[in-house]
Amino acid sequence: MQAALQSLAEQVRAASERRRALCLRGGGSKDFYGGEPRGERVDTRGYAGIVSYEPSELVVTARCGTPLAELEAALGERGQMLAFEPPHFSAAGTGAATLGGCVAAGLSGPRRASAGAVRDFVLGAKLLDGRGRVLAFGGEVMKNVAGYDVSRLLAGSLGTLGVILEVSLKVLPRPPAEATLRFELPQDRAIESLNRWAGRPLPISASKWRDGELLVRLSGAPSALRAACDKLGGERLDDPQGERVWRALREHDEPFFAGDAPLWRLAVPSHAAPIELPGEQLVEWGGGQRWLRSRADAATVRRAAAGAGGHATLFRATDKSAGAFAPLPAVLLRLHGALKQAFDPAGVFNPGRMYPDF
Repeated sequence: MQAALQSLAEQVRAASERRRALCLRGGGSKDFYGGEPRGERVDTRGYAGIVSYEPSELVVTARCGTPLAELEAALGERGQMLAFEPPHFSAAGTGAATLGGCVAAGLSGPRRASAGAVRDFVLGAKLLDGRGRVLAFGGEVMKNVAGYDVSRLLAGSLGTLGVILEVSLKVLPRPPAEATLRFELPQDRAIESLNRWAGRPLPISASKWRDGELLVRLSGAPSALRAACDKLGGERLDDPQGERVWRALREHDEPFFAGDAPLWRLAVPSHAAPIELPGEQLVEWGGGQRWLRSRADAATVRRAAAGAGGHATLFRATDKSAGAFAPLPAVLLRLHGALKQAFDPAGVFNPGRMYPDF
């Protein structure tokens, strides 16, 4: 692995000297996300492998090129998991998702509302910066940082700050049992129910509403699931069907995500009323994440999201000239620029993936 690391560092130093753009890429499963990838490709898959795994401490450390499926399989053998349920999006034509890409994209799956986001599980990281230096942040325990937690800053940075070489993650035990309940409810009543249930001691780990159908996943001990099912009512799906539902939602394999209209992700307060926009909607995370398939213009969608107290991301589209992410206020833009300058002074890492200026 030392040779692979040395090769990565040499590529970065050479690019910085010539101010030549680099496209950091693992399996390419998230190429669609953010701005258009550009620059000389740097393949991170050669720097792979699980560095350490302590099941009793609920901590795993692995290199950036480690296939996500390989890491999850190792955890599964010990009855553990990545609780944020990262999507792979490894569809035909792309390679296998990697750990580095998972953290860089910062995307979480159906369990995010109950368990937390990617950044909440990052304990430490090693980063190859724009000068070709290996920087280490955090460690392998929860309380390991005095001051600004840079390791968690890397989650969702889309490789604009450097090559995420290695990551230490907190893992959790797999729930012993799960159940999926189905209800027929309009969107406003579904959102109201989810927020009401969130205030009760119920083992809800995921939710999904679409076209008048609300699905709720429960996770925990069998006795807890039986009690929760009795309280909530609804129709219980058989276990294999429930598993297919949540996997399809995580991987965007269900029909809603297959359309050719632009796909928007709206992040709003969970209690926000239904957002009136043309197109189809799918609601998850207890109402906090609203997917929208719509040909409405970007200004209209972003104005509606802001009016609901949130923001909108253009998740998938052939035309992203309006920008993938909501424009930043001037103060935040300067802060982002200052961070980029500190870690990547020559501006070589993934230019334009987040914002045109960096």
